[in-house]
Amino acid sequence: MSANHPLKHLNRDLPASLVVFLVALPLCLGIAVASGAPPVSGLIAGIIGGLVVGAASGSSLGVSGPAAGLTAIVAMGLKELGGLEALLAATVAAGAIQVVLGIARSGIIAYYFPSSVIKGMLAGIGIIIILKQIPHAVGDDMDPMGDESFDQADKLNTFQELWLALHNTHLGAILITVICLLLMLVWERPAIQRNQVLRYVPGPLLAVVVGIVLALSFRSIPGLAIGPGHYVPLPDLTDLSSYAFPSFALIGTAAFWRIAFTIAIVASIETLLCVEATDKMDPQKRITPANRELYAQGAGNIVSGLLGGLPLTQVIVRSSANIQSGGRTKASAVLHGLWLLIAVFAIAGVLRMVPLASLAAILLLVGYKLAKPTLFTAMWKQGLPQFIPFLVTVGFMTVTNDLLRGVALGLAVAFVHILWKNYKVPFHFDPSKYKPGMPVYLTLSEDVTFLNKAGIKRALSEVPDHSRVVIDGSRTLDLDLDVREIIEEFALTAGTRGIRVEFSNFPHLGGYGHT
Repeated sequence: MSANHPLKHLNRDLPASLVVFLVALPLCLGIAVASGAPPVSGLIAGIIGGLVVGAASGSSLGVSGPAAGLTAIVAMGLKELGGLEALLAATVAAGAIQVVLGIARSGIIAYYFPSSVIKGMLAGIGIIIILKQIPHAVGDDMDPMGDESFDQADKLNTFQELWLALHNTHLGAILITVICLLLMLVWERPAIQRNQVLRYVPGPLLAVVVGIVLALSFRSIPGLAIGPGHYVPLPDLTDLSSYAFPSFALIGTAAFWRIAFTIAIVASIETLLCVEATDKMDPQKRITPANRELYAQGAGNIVSGLLGGLPLTQVIVRSSANIQSGGRTKASAVLHGLWLLIAVFAIAGVLRMVPLASLAAILLLVGYKLAKPTLFTAMWKQGLPQFIPFLVTVGFMTVTNDLLRGVALGLAVAFVHILWKNYKVPFHFDPSKYKPGMPVYLTLSEDVTFLNKAGIKRALSEVPDHSRVVIDGSRTLDLDLDVREIIEEFALTAGTRGIRVEFSNFPHLGGYGHT
């Protein structure tokens, strides 16, 4: 049995799957509510994310389900398409588009995200988790747990909600949060982890059990008793009227395909970002096949839409919880979907006893581990070219709570740095080091692209008058047409400055004194 076989590490994957299940349950419900969809649609997406995507994916630790990043798109789709049934059909179409993207091998774009931006994304998500869970940790549960939007439905933003929560605290919830946090921190101590029995009991799972016990014990204590509204809000799933199925009546409209393509593109990009981030967190540093992940996500969205579920992606919060709980293979992701399917029907009453404060404690620890201060110091030590895109990604994500916009801005900053590097090297000529009578040599690299235009133009402009210039293309395999034109124009006008231009190994440049 190979090291990555789904049954090889069942002693680790089984308890980890229970933790992921407990984290995923309120997030599935909260994201559905925040999107304006029935809670059961979020649960269906979570179940499919585990059973279908988990089985089809090549990711060992990634966990999929409804994502906060799609909340605004789902809400827009419900409005533009006029109802859930049409949105479900668009989700099915989006899944088919993702399968096509996988066939077209579009997953390759995952390998072009800079490490600094991926780390910034993780840290930004960690900070968002902390900011969003503090209200639940202190007993303010007015907003759904899965709602990560910066601007809330109640017209307050993240920081206003945080300020309001700190003035609307509940002592019982705070005690549960603190005790659960302390328990999980103690559980990570070497003395516990060396124990052959206790090491296989995840601290987060134990924290949930302790949270239930504390909430029950607080019922008879005035000031500590936690009332309704502070527990996992699991709906009555026996109500068949809450289920919906897709209607393809609008498939011929532009609005239908606009929503389908939006879901497909955003879900695919978020998934590929999460794949890269999850692989970086993987203790075994396994690499997820990106194209296969697009197939898996596409299959998941097709099935989810057909069964009445929301669109889904791979999700960092659940994947992080999986890794931190000791998950080893994809079995933990598949099992978490199975627990969602079984538990919401078999032990719904027990799940409704779980206080949100205990789940907030788990997510606070997940958020802290994603955004540890040591990560910031490590990125600083790597230099400004790494630190600035990292910090920009973190800062923008924290302010906007938008993963894609934060990553896009981080990529833009990283790209500006690349342009600056290409402007400075390898074509810079230092006039102060030029000795009259000596030729000026400019040796081009193997691949000369449009990014090198500014650098070459500057180098050529700094060549002293009445000098001899040798432009060597012996190493060049690919010369961009724009750069070729710049060099040709320089050769044509160099005579006006008394400059003699010679080309070495430029078979496609004609008539300028080849050597």
